[in-house]
Amino acid sequence: MGNELAGKVAVVTGGASGLGSAMVERFVAEGARVVVGDLDADGGARVAGRCRESALFEVTDVGDPEQVARLVDLAVARFGGLHIMCNNAGISGTMHKSLLHDDLADFQQVMSVNVLGVMAGTRFAARHMSEQGGGSIINLSSVGGVQAGGGVMTYRASKAAVIHFTKSAAIELAQYDIRVNCIAPGNIPTDLLAKASTTMSPEKAERMTRAMRDMMNQDRPLPREGTPEDVAEAAVYFAGDRSRYLTGTVLTVDGGTTAGKPLRRRTEPASNGGAPVGSS
Repeated sequence: MGNELAGKVAVVTGGASGLGSAMVERFVAEGARVVVGDLDADGGARVAGRCRESALFEVTDVGDPEQVARLVDLAVARFGGLHIMCNNAGISGTMHKSLLHDDLADFQQVMSVNVLGVMAGTRFAARHMSEQGGGSIINLSSVGGVQAGGGVMTYRASKAAVIHFTKSAAIELAQYDIRVNCIAPGNIPTDLLAKASTTMSPEKAERMTRAMRDMMNQDRPLPREGTPEDVAEAAVYFAGDRSRYLTGTVLTVDGGTTAGKPLRRRTEPASNGGAPVGSS
């Protein structure tokens, strides 16, 4: 870790836990000052506290564009500018047995947070960046928005919308030297699955979460599980100058999940010196 983001100011929504907190702490480690927005006041305060004078926290509901605007204004007022906008806040929606059983009751909330929040964050950040010579906007989607599948249909639709919006915004904002890119994580252990199963009993929710984790592990070509820090590393790349010629890009951080099914792994010694190899 060094000073890749030295002198830069960032906003990270949903920064109180999970992927968001990892990004906040990595941005600070690279020299940035960060404004953290989240509904979790206790978690947000803890994250900002660990970063000391390099971060501050503001309770923010990204489903309310006015609150997103205040978050951007706070970064400019307290730290003197805005160079990086990370629209990370998102919710999963409720897990249902199937689409036939989905009452779509959480549609408005999921779309409000996952899509409207991203659009508002992009717009308000871009208004400032367009006057200061550019910047980097990073939107968080999911492999669920890249690859079709069953379950949590509203969530999948919202994450697909984030990808299409990101590419469209990248085209429109390029004239201001504003880069807009997207990270699509997959198979990263966070509490998102647990939040999707709040209507289940604790025992059933635990079984469901474990089963889905096992399925994700089987679908991932790389043998190791991803971490929030892996996603934070991608965010630093998009935030810094190394990616100055990249915009409208969707980077899947998923251990190869969206590339295709893994080969059956061999763990016994092989002719390559004993390293594990794949076989069909």
